[in-house]
Amino acid sequence: MRKIGYIRVSSLDQNPARQLQQLNEVGMDVIFEEKESGATQDRPELQKMLKELREDDIIYVSDLTRITRSTRDLSELDNN
Repeated sequence: MRKIGYIRVSSLDQNPARQLQQLNEVGMDVIFEEKESGATQDRPELQKMLKELREDDIIYVSDLTRITRSTRDLSELDNN
């Protein structure tokens, strides 16, 4: 089982340091980070992370809004 971290900020002027600190405190095996809008699921690092997931991996985010904007979007991620 791996601990997989996902960090997202929406714009270049936002700083991901707080998210990174929170995930590092838990102890991640790998962290995917990107600067993309959350309005779309077509985010390169998100897609890369999803493709690399193995059975029993756990995804960690500092806030659910970093990976998805709604429970519907979260359900769509789960169905992929």
